Amino acid sequence: MRLRFEILAALFLTASALPAAAQQCGGDFEAWKQGVAAEARAAGVGIAGLDALEKANLDDKVLARDRAQGVFTQTFLEFSNRMISSHRLKQGAINLKKYADVFARADGEFGVQAPVIAAFWALETDFGAVQGDFHTLSALVTLSHDCRRPQLFRPQIAPLLTLIDRGVLPADVTGAWAGEIGQTQMLPSDYLARGVDGDGDEVIDLRGSAPDVIMTTASKIRSRGWKRDQPWIEEVRVPDDMPWDQTGRTNKLPLTQWTQWGVTNPDGTPLVDNGLKAGLALPMGRKGPAFLAYDNFDVYLEWNQSFTYALTAANLAARLAGAPQIDPRNPEPGLIGDQMKALQTKLEAKGYDVGSVDGILGTNTREAIRKEQKRLGLPVDGWPTPELLGKL
Repeated sequence: MRLRFEILAALFLTASALPAAAQQCGGDFEAWKQGVAAEARAAGVGIAGLDALEKANLDDKVLARDRAQGVFTQTFLEFSNRMISSHRLKQGAINLKKYADVFARADGEFGVQAPVIAAFWALETDFGAVQGDFHTLSALVTLSHDCRRPQLFRPQIAPLLTLIDRGVLPADVTGAWAGEIGQTQMLPSDYLARGVDGDGDEVIDLRGSAPDVIMTTASKIRSRGWKRDQPWIEEVRVPDDMPWDQTGRTNKLPLTQWTQWGVTNPDGTPLVDNGLKAGLALPMGRKGPAFLAYDNFDVYLEWNQSFTYALTAANLAARLAGAPQIDPRNPEPGLIGDQMKALQTKLEAKGYDVGSVDGILGTNTREAIRKEQKRLGLPVDGWPTPELLGKL
């Protein structure tokens, strides 16, 4: 079953450029919708698109999904073990062979390797099997009218209405609860701007055409900064002791430096210097699995801002490219539930911005943990442990 972590980073990128009017929310729904219609007309949406907007309704089930956060609390190993299934690996291999010519075209035109595309295709909808049954326009209208995060969703309404107006999508198109459409769950703005006709029928069908899906997904990935012919992650083994404060995805260093500190391939052989820089990602601390994260891994976080989801997608792509199953090693017990909330409460009291006290190990909480670990003289690996909670 398809799981969602967080709204695609494209929403956040688009939101930063919004006019103030586009962030209005709440109030009388019909009056609010007239404001959206005026924006759509100004964007060139015609009668068909405006008629579809007129029929859109609020959907309480969408709001319930938006508030649901349970899956966020899973660790990387819990989530990845569940999502990288034998079925997905098998179907991935089948599709890589079945559409080899299309994947080759995608790589040639956009520079995105086939396993990378296939991994997103697998995780998002099981290769098109589960695309979502939420009325897409009503979902976007609901989330835009709601005052929690309207700036993230309202910019997607006009692109969807444009697609409907042009006959690319039907007015009753369905998809994920947050407005994504098709086999790799594209937002309307990406569908409109990045869509590629992969099968040559002059229609961009991201729900039914695998070639269109493959080519469009490659187009989107490249648009987020993918670097041709470069790796994304590489599993490594870390020593028992090293300068832990130098770890982290964003602190990219030459592989020669990691080698000097004792980082090796999983089998203990020396790293091969490829001339690139990489950060050392430790999703479950210094005693858990470890990965070199290259610039291309940052693109995974542009696709989905959850570090756990992004690392799982990157790992699945590596598996589809022939990498073996990762070594889970023996991570220290972490904090869950009320313990995690207690840690966040203490971090907030010390002036850190952890977003909210929700028991979720997000980016802000990880960074706050690293700073406190350094202050307390603990190994700086961003992993919340009972020892850290006790010392705070």
